[in-house]
Amino acid sequence: MSAAGALDARLRPQIQALRDRDLHRQRRVVDGSHGARIRVDGRDCVNFCANDYLGLAADPRLAEAARASLARDGTGSGAAALISGHNREHRALEEALADFLGAEAALLFSSGWAANLGALRALAGPDTHLCADALNHASLIDGVRLTKAPYARVTHADAAAFDAALGNAPDAAIAVTDGVFSMDGDVAPLPELAGVCARRGATLYVDDAHGFGVCGPDGRGSLAAAGLSHADVPVYVATLGKSLGASGAFVAGSRTLIDYLVQKARTWVFSTAPPPALSAAARAGLAVLRSEPERLAALHANIAHFRAGATERGIRLGPPDGAAGEHAIQPLLLGDAGRTMAASRALFERGYWVAGIRPPTVPAGTSRLRLTLSAAHTREQIEGVLDALHAVLAPQAEPA
Repeated sequence: MSAAGALDARLRPQIQALRDRDLHRQRRVVDGSHGARIRVDGRDCVNFCANDYLGLAADPRLAEAARASLARDGTGSGAAALISGHNREHRALEEALADFLGAEAALLFSSGWAANLGALRALAGPDTHLCADALNHASLIDGVRLTKAPYARVTHADAAAFDAALGNAPDAAIAVTDGVFSMDGDVAPLPELAGVCARRGATLYVDDAHGFGVCGPDGRGSLAAAGLSHADVPVYVATLGKSLGASGAFVAGSRTLIDYLVQKARTWVFSTAPPPALSAAARAGLAVLRSEPERLAALHANIAHFRAGATERGIRLGPPDGAAGEHAIQPLLLGDAGRTMAASRALFERGYWVAGIRPPTVPAGTSRLRLTLSAAHTREQIEGVLDALHAVLAPQAEPA
């Protein structure tokens, strides 16, 4: 048997085991732009599973900004930022993000995963004590593990649990949390966490991938929504591929923090800088967010309409430990992975793309439909998906 054959023989039983438990994942192919209406696997449908919260992923103004940069700057940056890859578009985006958030500086990364792995490994070492929310995003989990620092995995969204964990920590300590949790749509208790960190002398690190552009005044994120500043939350991470409709991520904070990450964040130092055109598109998306507050208002109106419609139809939304929040992420727990995927397929047949989420993305027994709202959704589309949900799930819309 060849080396490739031996590897395949080892992997096939593991793949089959995933199929047997309804945990096997498959990609679907999108043809064209990624908007509220989408063509996937040759079928036109309404997209209720993207993180395109402001409907900017298919906005022609972002595409035009990218086209202009492509004509001027080319397709690639050619090297890491510290070599020759730091383009004026990268710098302009970093400055615009820092200005929008009221931070001293920002640093652009190729992805949220790269930002979290790079920043956490740079900031934490063997002598650092880390406290991390139990339901943090996988990039935070892997980033914490990569530091090789001791860490406590604390009860979800529990400031008292963070306080207890930090009480036993040495001088160098970091509390790590999502701002908005990606699978449940609930919000971290940031004011309480900031108070705990201030008392304990710890650094609060917030990944606001799903809060930036969505929460707070003018969409300035979970910190602004909680009345906090970057003095309270020294390390702020967010992405550009969700509310801003582009790609990439950034860390925002003090000039000292950003200078330190330039020296120490390995996923930044040793990665080719992103294409300048992506930064141009993201900066155009940020300009739309700042100049068109009606988009954010439309998103929150759609969230309210969806939640009210679900209540009218007896569809109970929410994470395992409570009711759904008022974020664009609206989970509908079904518990069983097989039932979840059957519901997702039935909705797709009715013209609605709703993701089924299973372990290991969520804990065992909490498989769910994860519906996401966008400013680009129409009331007709929202009513349509609610009627489809009711038809597919009734009379068993209660969580398993």
